[in-house]
Amino acid sequence: MSELREKLLYKPKHGLDRLSETERQEMEAYSRAYMSFLDHGKTERDCVDTAIELAEARGFVPYAPGMELEPGKKVYVNNRGKGIMLAVIGKQSLAEGAHIGAAHTDAPRLDLKPNPLYEDTELAYFKTHHYGGIRKYQWVTVPLELHGVVVKADGETVRVTIGDKPTDPQFVINDLLPHLGREQGKKPLNEAIPSESLNILVGTQPLRDDDGSDRVKLAVLAYLHNAYGITEEDFISAELEAVPAANARELGFDRSLIGAYGHDDRVCAYAELHAILELDVPEKTAVCIFADKEEIGSEGVSGMMSEAFDYFMESMCKQQGVDLRTCYSKSFCLSADVTAAYDPNFAEVYEKRNSAFVNYGVGLCKYTGAGGKSGASDASAEVVGYVRNLFNQNGVIWQMAEMGKTDAGGGGTVAKFMAQRNIDTLDAGVPVLSMHAPYETVAKLDCYMTYRGMKAIFEDAR
Repeated sequence: MSELREKLLYKPKHGLDRLSETERQEMEAYSRAYMSFLDHGKTERDCVDTAIELAEARGFVPYAPGMELEPGKKVYVNNRGKGIMLAVIGKQSLAEGAHIGAAHTDAPRLDLKPNPLYEDTELAYFKTHHYGGIRKYQWVTVPLELHGVVVKADGETVRVTIGDKPTDPQFVINDLLPHLGREQGKKPLNEAIPSESLNILVGTQPLRDDDGSDRVKLAVLAYLHNAYGITEEDFISAELEAVPAANARELGFDRSLIGAYGHDDRVCAYAELHAILELDVPEKTAVCIFADKEEIGSEGVSGMMSEAFDYFMESMCKQQGVDLRTCYSKSFCLSADVTAAYDPNFAEVYEKRNSAFVNYGVGLCKYTGAGGKSGASDASAEVVGYVRNLFNQNGVIWQMAEMGKTDAGGGGTVAKFMAQRNIDTLDAGVPVLSMHAPYETVAKLDCYMTYRGMKAIFEDAR
């Protein structure tokens, strides 16, 4: 009877009980490399810069239409500094399709408004507009860094990074003290901190020898002009992002977890990057995508709905005399995005039998969306079966997952935009605790297995 139970029942096992000592060492080394990537990739622009640095060190070169694409050629396209696509040309023609990993590197944050700087009661602030789905109460009293670019009146682009070095100042959004917070405490969480109150405190010292108004604001502008040569009008053509000022750290007495800002979805982006950097000459062309704008619907020229990806793929197809649609019809994409990890502290919003668990491996998600699968690509049984069998053959620890109870909410990925291109697609990624918070938590085991899964996809010949 025990043999029958073993044969018929589906009982996932804790991933750390299934690793060899060699795999544990590989997991730790991979985790250290991933944490370094996070520390250097606080924004989507930072992630692109870091990816290019790592890729060029492994022989990747900028792609140019018409260049020779012999098997093993490693190329990349920088999409406006906010997205990147890398490819390793395979032995088979693109007429047989490509194996694609698609992740996003934008994360919830606070963007500065076009006219952000103001002074009130001799306190200088930046006005912000939150980007993506955040719980606003989580962002007050959190140390913040400032990253981004400013395009000045003369067209010069200036890179701004303040707060990531030990000697840098950092920033913060004030909250109401509990002694005066009785009425605030009666409000729902989503209303207690209004969006327009997410104002970043940036200075209190007035400019000396000036008897005009807004002396603190003027002092802040004087600092920015001295440091970066920018004026107040230059904010209009700037992309400045406030992100949590915290580097990745191991969590727990056993150091089995990683805490950081931006796991969603840089944990999957790094997995596919690490995997493609290790490729030599794959059977099928492997493509790695860092997309932007997923957190706001994948719109824009750097998002997955953009034709930038199609242009890159079509250009490569033309070099081989292949029709783009033929290539897409034979391709497979792993939409590498995180999923919700079961949290017993909030068990009421999860359906336990169909949830992803920390340390049980990469989560395969047949569909995302909301309610009746609205907004999902809903992968076929054949696609799920292909990935399931491939992962089993390659020792990848995996689990099936949903994003909580059916009516509890929902979420989306880039999967449906790949499916719209006639590319078979399945969501797969790392289970995350405290998703979209300024500090998220993942398990090293799940990170490592997501990389192993992506590597298996890239190396598969089918």
